[in-house]
Amino acid sequence: MNLNERIAAHFDESIKVKQLAQEVLSEATAEAALLMFNALANDGKILACGNGGSAADAQHFAAEMTGRFERERMELAAIALTTDTSALTAIGNDYGFEHVFSKQVRALGRAGDVLIGISTSGNSGNIIEAIQAAHERDMRVIAFTGRDGGKIAAMLHDGDVLLNVPYPRTARIQEVHILLIHAICDAIDTMLLEGY
Repeated sequence: MNLNERIAAHFDESIKVKQLAQEVLSEATAEAALLMFNALANDGKILACGNGGSAADAQHFAAEMTGRFERERMELAAIALTTDTSALTAIGNDYGFEHVFSKQVRALGRAGDVLIGISTSGNSGNIIEAIQAAHERDMRVIAFTGRDGGKIAAMLHDGDVLLNVPYPRTARIQEVHILLIHAICDAIDTMLLEGY
């Protein structure tokens, strides 16, 4: 296989995984968007966290909320827990890396807020800890996972939403995650601006 064929294979695989995700995740994605919209409409906020590429996705989502997605609208309350290097390094150093998000959730989260936890494996220890902290605060959780959903899928409560991409390859899972984030941003804007 030459490089052109290898690159074309990435496109083909990505298209197939997105079509699979469309079949299994459209309803849950709408549910997640409604959950977030209701939190925001009731003066709540969204906290988002993930590691590596998933940290970038958490930051991407928060930026779309506090700035804008595709249309002008009011600013919406979303915080990426991945951006405060002083908090991350202090918590990581003093308590361990598994607590870098959970301590922020306990400090910032309130009943009625929503936590977005992103883990392609579904097994990231610091995301698991963050979800436990969110449940302690009576927050709802939206979990973006992949493969079989991992430990995170099994720990969600009624009222939480699982957005699991049932595919083994991390790159494809991440590509679907960003598509879901964009679909949620569009849905929130539509509910806000068009009264759906």
